[in-house]
Amino acid sequence: MAGGRIDRRGLLGAGLALPLGARAGGAAAASLDGNDEAFWRGIAKEYDVTDKVIQVENGNWGMMPRPVLAAYEEQVRRVNRDTSFYTRRTMAPDWMAARASVAGAMGVPVEEMAFTRNATEALKALILGYNRLKPGDAVLYADLDYDSMQACMESLRARRGVRVVRIALPEPATKQGLIDAYAEAFAAHPGIRMVLLTRVSHRTGLAIPVREIAALARAKGIDAIVDAAHSWYQVDGDIASLDCDFVAVNCHKWLGAPLGVGAIHIRKAALDRIDPDPANDGAAGIAARVHTGTSDFAAILTAPEAVAFHARIGAARREARLRALRDRWVSQVRGIERVEVMTPDDAELHGAITSFRLKGVIGAADNARLAERLLERHAIFTVHRTGVERGACVRVTPALFNDMAQMDAVAAAIAEVARTFDA
Repeated sequence: MAGGRIDRRGLLGAGLALPLGARAGGAAAASLDGNDEAFWRGIAKEYDVTDKVIQVENGNWGMMPRPVLAAYEEQVRRVNRDTSFYTRRTMAPDWMAARASVAGAMGVPVEEMAFTRNATEALKALILGYNRLKPGDAVLYADLDYDSMQACMESLRARRGVRVVRIALPEPATKQGLIDAYAEAFAAHPGIRMVLLTRVSHRTGLAIPVREIAALARAKGIDAIVDAAHSWYQVDGDIASLDCDFVAVNCHKWLGAPLGVGAIHIRKAALDRIDPDPANDGAAGIAARVHTGTSDFAAILTAPEAVAFHARIGAARREARLRALRDRWVSQVRGIERVEVMTPDDAELHGAITSFRLKGVIGAADNARLAERLLERHAIFTVHRTGVERGACVRVTPALFNDMAQMDAVAAAIAEVARTFDA
């Protein structure tokens, strides 16, 4: 790598330098449906993956591919070498270029996006800074929303004197059933002024139809704050397609940028609905709405390399592969009587993440033990999740470096624990 740019030799070896659809004949078509194993073996070689386990707990954060890791290491050396002589004098154009790259990938104007350290920080700024609430109003969230964001929503009870409404999303879910669940809540609580919508749940992997629900909310004068931490680069090509005023994303999950990079999006027309952070004395625009303190400059400056890496794969290819990996193990366990798969097979309602539970095994401790059983007996690393209305579960999250043989191993292991696990 030279000058902070991606080493194209490694990408050429994986077929990444070719634009989407440029590969000849059936290979291109196969890669678009996620099953061109030769192509995806090339992609997998761009990742340094542990051989100690089958790693299907990729929801915490995403592994950097080699070109991104190399770029990050170079940026760390540069920032460490030049310190504030660089950051105070000449970093601004590089920072703005990184911001433009990420905003472009989000599909939003650069002036409507700012960096944060993670989606949680961005959502906290949006939820606590939302200024159109008055005593007696109501806000709404769901059981599958992220824990920290639920806590922020609950805090509005004391902070703003509002009623806090919590709903449980239907299980099993359908697209219309999800829309109806929010429509019914809006009708039952006409005082709702703001709703939190999680595009893809970290608990089960359920992808809700945010665009349709947000439009329904808008028609009733309700603002939607969208948690897209897991959806961006998993199921959504851009953020603009959601047609929402307030969105938070993580860059260190499915984009695979270094840890500590997130982003906040606020439409210009909606900016005045979010109060500036009081720590941002003198700042203006979207940057005034969130205060990160000192960020990891090297991580943020590396984000364009992650965008470039995925651009060479293509959004349709990437999304198809993640769904194909998920479908491979799910299709083998869905017919097992004791196994409950937590997301439907409708491709609109899931990406890579899907959780499962064993019937009647709903406690947190039992599901933690089940995940441990998968690790100890089968060397498959998963994680248990709690907070789902109908009980805890185990989350399986493949990434682009996983292959179909590993998904077959996951399915076989789940079949084994379904036969032998005693809660």
